[in-house]
Amino acid sequence: MSSTFFDLKLQVQPEHIDSLGHVNNVVYVQWMQDVASAHIETLGLGMAQFLEMKHAMVAVEHHVQYRKAAFAGEELTLRTWLSEINALYLFRQYVFYRPQDQSVLFVAQTKWACVEIDSGRPKRMSPSFSQAYQPIPADLNPMDFNQYPPQPA
Repeated sequence: MSSTFFDLKLQVQPEHIDSLGHVNNVVYVQWMQDVASAHIETLGLGMAQFLEMKHAMVAVEHHVQYRKAAFAGEELTLRTWLSEINALYLFRQYVFYRPQDQSVLFVAQTKWACVEIDSGRPKRMSPSFSQAYQPIPADLNPMDFNQYPPQPA
């Protein structure tokens, strides 16, 4: 079974702004974590399940591209989806979008690995992970915000 993309809407707050007057780059990384966490909760395999199973997915590599600045008060859509999964790694994509001017502000990818929580050692993903976490279908274009409007928050 394949999954779909997941949207999280937010409004840029004053605390997100740095001394240059736009959203700080570190905030984008926090938003990556926030939208990924919200997505896995909707897939039914989030933090509570990780703790029960004694293993979890952890970020091992990020690739980020900052395209345009975001500013206080703006409404943004944070979109994420799974693009690839194998026995050891899961690849998650992100695009942060500003509907007001139809701008892509940020794109990123994270490589996640499965680890035992107690030891931190790598672990093969259990069937629970591979069943819940599936890549989106090839014919679904998550970069097309006109064809797939953001879902309600």
